[in-house]
Amino acid sequence: TPPKEVNEDHLSWRFLKELESKDYRIFKASQHDVEHPFTQKSHQVIILDVPNWVNVIALTPEKEVVLVKQYRFGTREVTLEIPGGMIESGEPPLEAAKRELEEETGYITDNWIELGVVDPNPAFQTNACWTYLALDATPTGQLQPDSGEAIEVTRLPLADMPEIFRTGKIRHSLVIAAFFHFQQSPLWHEYFQK
Repeated sequence: TPPKEVNEDHLSWRFLKELESKDYRIFKASQHDVEHPFTQKSHQVIILDVPNWVNVIALTPEKEVVLVKQYRFGTREVTLEIPGGMIESGEPPLEAAKRELEEETGYITDNWIELGVVDPNPAFQTNACWTYLALDATPTGQLQPDSGEAIEVTRLPLADMPEIFRTGKIRHSLVIAAFFHFQQSPLWHEYFQK
């Protein structure tokens, strides 16, 4: 039997008013007065209105994962990641995935599969992040990173990825979530049986 639908309206906080907001280009930060659902006391919360994102697990015909190395200001270190970025206003997630893969890596393909969607941090962010699998990716596109990006493209065997995560060589939570979606798909097992 399907699970019962639970009414959780009693847990919802009521938004009373927006106190202030500031636009930081890649997100808008706003402070809100909200009402506690049990005590009706007022609390202040900060919300980041962030554009939606997309991530791409790109696999070559040789079963290699196309990865990017880039400096991240938050951790102040170079990270190993899958290509991805912001979805432009009005842009479908799949089109953003195709654009980001080509811009960041120069790889293209016509073989795309949506793997899943996650909420990066629902505690205070408004956005979602789509993950796509790009099969048979080849380096025939135009590498055009954004002006604020310094990227190095590399490839690693798909079979090495579990060890890469286990040893902490990739710690980016959205990359780990993307591979979780991939591992839950029948394609993961197909690739390891070939």
